[in-house]
Amino acid sequence: MEGMATRLKNATSPYLLQHADNPVDWWPWSEEAFAAARDRDVPVLLSVGYSACHWCHVMAHESFEDPRTAALVNENLVAIKVDREERPDVDAVYMTATQAMTGQGGWPMTVFMTPDRDPFFCGTYFPREHFQRLVLGVAKAWREDRDNVTSQARQISGALAERAAPLRGLGIDPAGAAPGATATDVLADACDQAVAALAETYDATAGGFGGAPKFPPSMVLEFLLRQGESARQRHGEPASMALRMVEGTAGGMARGGMYDQLAGGFARYSVDAGWVVPHFEKMLYDNALLARVYAHLWRRTGSELARRVARETSAWMIAELGTPEGGFASALDADSDGAEGLFYAWTPDELTAVLGTADGEYAAAAFGVTAAGTFEHGRSVLQRRADPDDPERFDRVRMALLAARGQRVRPGRDDKVVAAWNGLAIAALAETGLLLGEPAFVAAAQRAAELLARVHVSGGRLTRTSRDGVVSGSAGVLEDYACVAEGLLTLSGVTGEAHWVSLAGELLGTALARFGDGSGGFYDTADDGEALVYRPADPADGPTPSGAFAVAGALLSYFALTGSMPHREAAAAALGLVPPIAARFPRAAGSGLAVAEALVSGPAEIAVVGPADDPRTAALHRAAFHAAPPGAVVALGDGESDGGIPLLAGRGLVGGAPAAYVCRGFACLAPVTDPEALRAALRGG
Repeated sequence: MEGMATRLKNATSPYLLQHADNPVDWWPWSEEAFAAARDRDVPVLLSVGYSACHWCHVMAHESFEDPRTAALVNENLVAIKVDREERPDVDAVYMTATQAMTGQGGWPMTVFMTPDRDPFFCGTYFPREHFQRLVLGVAKAWREDRDNVTSQARQISGALAERAAPLRGLGIDPAGAAPGATATDVLADACDQAVAALAETYDATAGGFGGAPKFPPSMVLEFLLRQGESARQRHGEPASMALRMVEGTAGGMARGGMYDQLAGGFARYSVDAGWVVPHFEKMLYDNALLARVYAHLWRRTGSELARRVARETSAWMIAELGTPEGGFASALDADSDGAEGLFYAWTPDELTAVLGTADGEYAAAAFGVTAAGTFEHGRSVLQRRADPDDPERFDRVRMALLAARGQRVRPGRDDKVVAAWNGLAIAALAETGLLLGEPAFVAAAQRAAELLARVHVSGGRLTRTSRDGVVSGSAGVLEDYACVAEGLLTLSGVTGEAHWVSLAGELLGTALARFGDGSGGFYDTADDGEALVYRPADPADGPTPSGAFAVAGALLSYFALTGSMPHREAAAAALGLVPPIAARFPRAAGSGLAVAEALVSGPAEIAVVGPADDPRTAALHRAAFHAAPPGAVVALGDGESDGGIPLLAGRGLVGGAPAAYVCRGFACLAPVTDPEALRAALRGG
């Protein structure tokens, strides 16, 4: 069919490019596709997935690469292919429909809709024969029962829009709280109650929450780390349960098969409750969030495991996901050479072939590789349940296995750059680099920020994705503005480069002007964005922080650096959904709870001033990050110019020496010039 071979050829999405040569006559999501459906008087097939999705590959191979199935689709439908990572708004709307109709969701997502974009049948993966029957059934219903189909589709769209509306504009209501309670008191109580609720589902044996499958609870762990410290300040006692849940979960994930014991980096989730067998795709966002969590855990406890994992995960992101343009690719596939996990799993014989008999037996014991196998076909996923008795031998064996694994067929890489996920990586690498004394991590964060500023930002607006330095046509959504702004604010605190604060302020200005709902909440798409069945506004966390909670965190950080009360008020308003969500689904409110902790505790504002080449400045700067309380912001200046950052205004050297100022609400303690005195001021603050 004319045009079908070229429609996806120029896509910036590797997922769409994977389907460019299918016999299915795919269209990208566009008005032209829906116009074609109207002209042909046929319904639309929407197929949504992403390049690292195992079952997306399976359905593609079974159905979309099959000429007979493709002929049925082309004859009876207009087929649209969407990368969920490039168009999260489209994915959100139709995933809501899929979950409402079927009680579950997932990818590939398969939706049949009218040319007016109203869905009438939804599902996920379908085997080829089932899918063929489904296509013929939909075509018959469209021909013979059109009125009923379109009426049902309109009702579904109306119900979705109505269901979405109540999620917006809920403020913090102190009603029912103690007499005289403020909104801040309500947030503090919600945080304390969330810890108790999380403890009820905590797996004390393996770590994590609930049963299989287990996803890394990154935002919940960050909240629990913050809550433990803030609870100590509020109640004068350590929140030991919160810390135990973090340590148990972090240890379980890092020692199990979900963590790559040879190269570092976390897989998407564990299919079992014990973190043994992962779903092998590796996502940038998981690793960025977890690198920061482990760095914060090391900062809090001194755990050598946490330090090692934070360093290895950061190094893995740079080595495996770094792009030539300076950004970070989205993901590595679960599959290699057509099989899931083939790159990562081992048999005892394979260990022996690489290492010899003695070291092969040693490696099998050290990594939990058994004759029966923990995965498929007698293969095992490597685990590291105990620290080695002989670290030198262990490292030698690990490096030999890593080199041998490098000769295997590698998983595919989705090399598009997603703005929000790069923002998460910038924050993680900048902070982890400073905490662990790894300047290469900070440099990588700077390169990514420069790419976003150069390629993704124009006139205060963000483009969500790029590939090879070329932007797509996908407009940034709320999480893009929020996560990029937060990453830039963190990077400025690490490097002392004030222009990142200015750019973050510009992006937050767009978020406030274009994404607000008028009642303190936020939509996920801009007011001038493409109109969908309804305008999505999901405040709950998924695998990444929700846009609403992420923007609250960035707004609060910006307030702490600039003193802008409108930004603080907007952050507090956005947190109005934390108590009701946390009361019912605390695991879906982790990022909001973490920001709420920061709001309740101040947040602390730390200004460090001194010549950049003075080691005393560097010592104070390191101490500020090592001892920073939850949600604190750091500004670094030379003591002469504030660089446009109000927190640095009027903060000069003390007796000619570099100094640190600890403030809350721009009311500061006496400046200190000694790192230990700074730590004491922060502990007492």
